[in-house]
Amino acid sequence: MSPSSTIAIFLVFLTCLWFLIKSLITSSSSKLPPGPWSLPIIGHLHMLGNLPHRSLQDLAKKYGPIMSLRLGSIPTIVVSSPKAAKLFLKTHDANFASRPRYQASEYMYYGSKGMGLAEYGPYWRHTRKLCTLQLLCPSKVEAFAPLRREEIGLLLQALKKAGEEGQVVDLSEMIYEMNEDITYRMVLGCKRDDRFDLKGIIHETVLALAAFNLADVLPSLGAIDIQGITRRFKRNSKKIDQLLETIIQDHEQARAAKNTRSTTTGQQGHYHEEADFVDVLLSLINKPLNPNDHNEKVPLILDRENVKAILLDMIIAAYETSATTVVWTLAELLRQPRVMKNLQQELESVIGKDRMVDEFTDMRKLAYLNMVVNESMRLHPIAPLLFPHESINDTTVDGYNIPKKSRIIVNVWSIGRDPTAWSENAEEFYPERFMNSNVDLLGHDFQLIPFGSGRRACPGLQLGLITVRLVVAHLVHCFDWELPTGLQPQDLDMSEKFSISMMKANHLLAKPTYRLHM
Repeated sequence: MSPSSTIAIFLVFLTCLWFLIKSLITSSSSKLPPGPWSLPIIGHLHMLGNLPHRSLQDLAKKYGPIMSLRLGSIPTIVVSSPKAAKLFLKTHDANFASRPRYQASEYMYYGSKGMGLAEYGPYWRHTRKLCTLQLLCPSKVEAFAPLRREEIGLLLQALKKAGEEGQVVDLSEMIYEMNEDITYRMVLGCKRDDRFDLKGIIHETVLALAAFNLADVLPSLGAIDIQGITRRFKRNSKKIDQLLETIIQDHEQARAAKNTRSTTTGQQGHYHEEADFVDVLLSLINKPLNPNDHNEKVPLILDRENVKAILLDMIIAAYETSATTVVWTLAELLRQPRVMKNLQQELESVIGKDRMVDEFTDMRKLAYLNMVVNESMRLHPIAPLLFPHESINDTTVDGYNIPKKSRIIVNVWSIGRDPTAWSENAEEFYPERFMNSNVDLLGHDFQLIPFGSGRRACPGLQLGLITVRLVVAHLVHCFDWELPTGLQPQDLDMSEKFSISMMKANHLLAKPTYRLHM
């Protein structure tokens, strides 16, 4: 017998042995949720494909809304219905409120010290509270209104000029640049700074976080770095640290300069006189995060790495999520001229054509706008699989055993297209489905949870919603839009690119025509 034949027989033997052992394990733990047969070593990794949210939807149609997979060596539960999501994110929320540890967050988030990927516990609770109070609470969202108005105004001016020149604009690029400027000012307290490439660094960080990493599902391979991903993480982590260190040092120097000059001296440099989010974090360095929590024996002290990790969290969260939703919404409006016309009619009725939309007096009156945004987030959720949760203890959900350290994937993309929740036209962009409906985006209605729900729901929900609604309202109110010559609405490419935020694969191009009388 040839060596190759011997190897082939040996591999067949190992495979048969694997399936035998697996069947014995399965019979002894038959209460696990149903799922497909897995392969040795890799489990079900081969079934995910390039668009995992779609692949998992197809699998759930066969195996049910609570499905068991194994991604490498990691037991994984996939949740694909509103009822199942409610069980995991509300009924048993406390047990599924943690996050798995990823190699990317270990390198780029200073040992998972950011808020979004931190394990459930006192540190996460206090950092979430800090970020909410200092950046994301209603009073802060309202305080950022002049900033939003100014940056949106600059976008509208550029579009008006392009329209007068008959140009087709890259609407995606312009919206993302506006959001970049908002992020600089809102989180970092400064204008766009040419000294560092925030856009490039954040883009690489997002790609790295979204990349499939064998070390995360087969930890024994982590030291080998077969894919070269660890080296990629290390390179990018250095760039991140240099960027954040520059930002922090600028703030420290600006504050030191402020303390040495008279109160009558005008503003100097990039940074504002008033304390911004970076200043707030720096003021807390070497101080306990939990000064009033007497139940904790060891105080949580904020250090420089904590500050950098939290800053990176806020930058990434703000950077492209709102812009992505605006692009998807406008793409759907261009595909659906009927919906575009209805929204423009509402805007004309409420506001007229002789002034701009006002954030404080007009937004609450625009019911159809809210329906349009809800429908866009239903079909195109920002994070189609949310961030994975992790079970803290062994537990039972709906009669199934869920082992400790299982990863929980909530397929909100599939839930948003569930015909049992949304009727047979679930694949259609139809904002009127929200008419006379109490379903909202706040995480209480589990058929629509693009921001998640429960303890780990996105704390930036209100900020994100007001930004999306305001930008869409201005763009639709101020302009008529026309697709590039020869492109019909039904032919507009709506393919998607899977990442942390599900972006439109190709940029949205359109020709604006200014329509207001001012």
